[in-house]
Amino acid sequence: MNLARGFRGGERQTELLVRALAESGWAQRVVARAGEPLAARLRGLSDIEVRECPGTLGAARTIGRPDLIHVHEGRSLRSAWLNGIFTGAPYVVTRRVQKGPRAHPFNRMLYRRAAGIVTLSRAIRSSIQQLDPALPCVVIPSASSGLQADHTAARALRQKWGGDFIVGHVGALIAAQKGQMQIVEVARALSGSHPGMRFVLVGCGPDEALLREATRDLANVILAGQVTDVGTYLAAFDAFLFPSRFEGLGSILLDALEFGLPIVATRVGGIPEVVEDGSNGILIEDGDLEGMKAALSLLASDPGLCLRVSKTNLEKAEGYSPEQMARSYLAVYEQIAFDGITNGL
Repeated sequence: MNLARGFRGGERQTELLVRALAESGWAQRVVARAGEPLAARLRGLSDIEVRECPGTLGAARTIGRPDLIHVHEGRSLRSAWLNGIFTGAPYVVTRRVQKGPRAHPFNRMLYRRAAGIVTLSRAIRSSIQQLDPALPCVVIPSASSGLQADHTAARALRQKWGGDFIVGHVGALIAAQKGQMQIVEVARALSGSHPGMRFVLVGCGPDEALLREATRDLANVILAGQVTDVGTYLAAFDAFLFPSRFEGLGSILLDALEFGLPIVATRVGGIPEVVEDGSNGILIEDGDLEGMKAALSLLASDPGLCLRVSKTNLEKAEGYSPEQMARSYLAVYEQIAFDGITNGL
């Protein structure tokens, strides 16, 4: 179940898992919000039945009578619990955001009744256990998306942008979370000392107009908007900048790893579980603009360092495949099935 609107990281990860499980021969029923991209992207795939519903109301009935329910976002949790009352189906919940559930008795009951709780990072696990320290959680990171790149188009993008060192960012334009205004400030500060550095922001969101106004006089900042070929843009970058203020994991970082990009990111949430400072990237504190400028300046001035970090990231990316994520979830499912058989005896 995933009843979210739009198609962001959580929905992409839901799709990746569904597809990987389908390739392993699992029959699945996907319950998704009507008219949203997730349902459209999965409809018509072999052994996958897509059921759409207008929202959480009625979703418990839409689920039907499955053997196991996997909840991928908070809106679906109550529906899975309610369905279980009538069908006996156990449910697994994946928690993707760093901020924990509100600490009230009903939430504690929902999580205590779960047959399994999965978090994307240890940081998210910590927030869940603030709700109830006794809650057992399994950490299963997100997967890289296996994005494809058109390298001819990537070279054309670089020529269009100009400059000689492209700093890229991909994410929803929500400055309070993703920190894009910090990128603007750093771009302004480096425009004189690093005239060949370009900052490319890919994505859309509620702060797009604000960012366009803030960068109107900056020739070194490009707002690319929403694109369908994210892989081509990643292939055009020299480094990846991710100054989030809070982040459960940051699944786009796994795609940056897969493209061998040196990463500059904030030391918040689950990011340090992906980016090891000094090994496959540089970590800075939230709001440390001087640290961000220094990190980008270092990468731009040291091609050898970028090459070493790129090699490390290509190797590290191998541990974040959709197949590996699916195997980890299958271990959770199989343990629930085993526990059910044991309890039945």
